[in-house]
Amino acid sequence: MSNIRRPKKGSQAYSPRKRAKRQTPRMDAWPEISEGPKVQGFAGYKAGMTHAFIVDFRSQSTTAGQELRVPVTVVEVPPMRVAAIRIYENTRYGLRTAGEVWATNVDETLSRLLPIPKKVEAEKNWEKMKDIDIEDIRILAYTQPKLVKGVPKKKPELMELRIGGGSMDKRMEYSKSILGKDITINDFAKDGSMIDVAAITKGKGFQGAIKRWGLKLLSHKNSKHRRMVGTLAPKRPGYVRPTVPQAGQMGYHQRTEMNKRVLKIGTNGEEITPKGGFLHYGQVVNPYVLIHGSVPGPAKRLVRLRDPVRKNWTVLKEAPNMVYISLESKQGA
Repeated sequence: MSNIRRPKKGSQAYSPRKRAKRQTPRMDAWPEISEGPKVQGFAGYKAGMTHAFIVDFRSQSTTAGQELRVPVTVVEVPPMRVAAIRIYENTRYGLRTAGEVWATNVDETLSRLLPIPKKVEAEKNWEKMKDIDIEDIRILAYTQPKLVKGVPKKKPELMELRIGGGSMDKRMEYSKSILGKDITINDFAKDGSMIDVAAITKGKGFQGAIKRWGLKLLSHKNSKHRRMVGTLAPKRPGYVRPTVPQAGQMGYHQRTEMNKRVLKIGTNGEEITPKGGFLHYGQVVNPYVLIHGSVPGPAKRLVRLRDPVRKNWTVLKEAPNMVYISLESKQGA
């Protein structure tokens, strides 16, 4: 008899598939860059998707130089404000926070998220960190959702962004220059650059094993049910292993997509807002980013951007040539 090969259904890479703890994605890794110093991350709100025609910039492609119809995701990126500078030192247990300095003009809406220091003694804090062997410099920046029409919230999201590029002294000078000020998407990326995108996916609630893992339906002669697991386990060991596909939470997981191309960064939201606005979002009134392809999460979801950690792309000398951006209504799409 031939050997019957039946590989497991579904990827175990993200197990256990639980709901995300928070809606702000986490960034565990930051790449080293040569240019700078600059901010290595940013955040925005997903407005929706549309399509555009661009000139194929891939020199080795069979359609090089021709117009292509590509899907694009619109992310609204209002300015972020720097609340604090955080210093890290290297210890035997890895990076450890050595100290931080807060700005004096922090927005009051940040108090909805955490207690804000009332008395900021910046000079004393800087004096304490003079003798520290600085290993890394990062900033605490928060979003300003009050500037966005499509997001009905006032409570900002606070996140840590790395300052990379250049010497440590130049990074420190750059960090001090932006403390308490607004940073824009242009401080992070430019047209044609590559980024990593992280967001919390669309939640689908409690789902069965068939939809959650993509199992094959059982025979119609099966007893009781068809949309069930064929078997949970053999007699020994006397427990159900975690690799057995079962029902549970589906969606609302953090997912990071690598190497997404920034096609365009604009300031006028009317250029890309379709007729009637984006579904479940409305109009884009702040600076925006057009990203090639899809982005995890539904509309209004916070999206974090980062310099790419896996270098595998074509470096563009010029920005992609966008011929047309669709502004047709999405109501019937």
